[in-house]
Amino acid sequence: MWPFVSSYLTIVEEKKAKQKEALTSVTLPHGSSAEYNKFTSATATEIVTHIEKGEWTASQVIEAYISRAAQAHAATNCLTEVMFHWAREQARDLDNEFSVTKRLRGPLHGVPTSFKDQFDIVGYDSTIGFTQWANKPATTNADLVTQFLAAGAVVFVKTNVPQTMFAFECSNPLWGRSTNPHNDRYTCGGSSGGEAALLAMDGSAIGIGSDIGGSLRIPAAYCGIYSLKPSTGRISFAGTRGPVEGFEGIKTVVGPMARSVEDLQLVSQVTFGIQGKEQSIAPIPYRHIQLSPKLRFGYYTSDHFVKASPACQRAVLETVEALRKKGHECIEINVPDAPEAFNIFVGLTSADGYKKMLSHLGPDPKENSLWLVTFSPKLPSFVRSVVAWVMETVLGDNIFANIVRTTRVRPVDGYTTLVAEREAFIKAFSREVWNKYDCDGIIAPVQAVPQLPHDGCNNFSALAAATILYNVLDHPVGCLPVTHVDPSKDQISPEWTAGLGHGSSLLERGVFYSKMPLYNPIQSAGMPIGIQIIGKKWEEEKVLEMMRVVDDTLGRDRGFGAGSWKSQAKDRSS
Repeated sequence: MWPFVSSYLTIVEEKKAKQKEALTSVTLPHGSSAEYNKFTSATATEIVTHIEKGEWTASQVIEAYISRAAQAHAATNCLTEVMFHWAREQARDLDNEFSVTKRLRGPLHGVPTSFKDQFDIVGYDSTIGFTQWANKPATTNADLVTQFLAAGAVVFVKTNVPQTMFAFECSNPLWGRSTNPHNDRYTCGGSSGGEAALLAMDGSAIGIGSDIGGSLRIPAAYCGIYSLKPSTGRISFAGTRGPVEGFEGIKTVVGPMARSVEDLQLVSQVTFGIQGKEQSIAPIPYRHIQLSPKLRFGYYTSDHFVKASPACQRAVLETVEALRKKGHECIEINVPDAPEAFNIFVGLTSADGYKKMLSHLGPDPKENSLWLVTFSPKLPSFVRSVVAWVMETVLGDNIFANIVRTTRVRPVDGYTTLVAEREAFIKAFSREVWNKYDCDGIIAPVQAVPQLPHDGCNNFSALAAATILYNVLDHPVGCLPVTHVDPSKDQISPEWTAGLGHGSSLLERGVFYSKMPLYNPIQSAGMPIGIQIIGKKWEEEKVLEMMRVVDDTLGRDRGFGAGSWKSQAKDRSS
């Protein structure tokens, strides 16, 4: 037992008291909330345009977003560090500078920007939910923070993450649980979950998150916003904190989260190829490209790990149908052995038995979302073999059996063997998908379900396999919202059950067929459904342009983007 267990609760109380004090500086709009809505309904690109024309000031804009961020936090518990006083100082400096020069400081002039909690910002903690990391403010800025400030952005909050950032249920003992803004019975996803919840409620104009297994895409899909997971080497990662420094089996990347494709492009233009402290970024600035008027998309609705729910299948197929009507070619493809990619990921990340990752918990209680994930490596080899045999032979689930076999402590030679398998998988995927089908991009579900209810990650964290595939491959992936859950269209049907594409029987039983199935289109009615748009490595700009094509093809009136929260809130209250 950790000594002085109550010490963590003292830290929690202190941190939350400071946060509450910072939130008290919020100024509510005088009269109608429309005064602030015009600012919070504008994209980052539009904000900069209005300021450049002299129609708005950075101070006006940040007050509106401070107010909305406070509302979003009250509804979802999405914030960690609150920097409203500093944000007002930043905005005043920008306004004073503009009044003299009549020129923007940079392409993000006056844009309210939020950062995932792991990014260092001078004078503020980067706890990522560990009480042991509290009250140790950063002394330097992360590279991206420096770049954003130089470009004129107004940095004003940091956002919540899961404990260790190795789950997609956004909860930790220090800051508590963040909820989905569309339905508080559901998680906002993770690990960039606080960012997604804040952006979905128009509480920030631009957000910055990170991704090692889906952490930009899962919360974006769960909350109905846009995100881009770049390949490694396009955006600087320096100045971020994480629980497993030195781990390179699967590299973490950082990327933008926003309410439009245009805003993702704006951030990419500012950050791609910009060197920082560590000189670790490929010197490839943003490249403007011209797509062919007729694109060739590959698509799939199952990766044979867990079959996508009817709702998630529908999002892919409605996108395909819309693209075909516009003259684009869409062909169904087969993804080779996605379970193998998941096993490579699990094998690499569990190689030390998660010892280093869990070492930071100290007196903090371990979140339930981590118990099953971190338990398997502790099993004696004989017990693990028996459990895997039962799953495969008795229960008939070789997919889950192989996960159990793979999740274990490994010596160095076992680790390097997995790295070699990772490289072989990348080559095989290139040969069997990109070369075979000769497509511009791939359209795929983000996950088997649109969202998980709270505690769904406890036993079903393996659902992240759908996004982990592209971390193993190190491909750029965009995520955008397509439609909403519709109980009249998205029920489990006999045709879906009898159809092809099923994977792990144990996982699918819990997700779709248990007494309290995680997939319930009645309870999740109206919640967003997103898709992944995948490109080849180093083709981030092409992914963004393909996202723009898809977004335009689906139509901008489908209830997503800047200002959509206002109309959704009205619908919920009526």
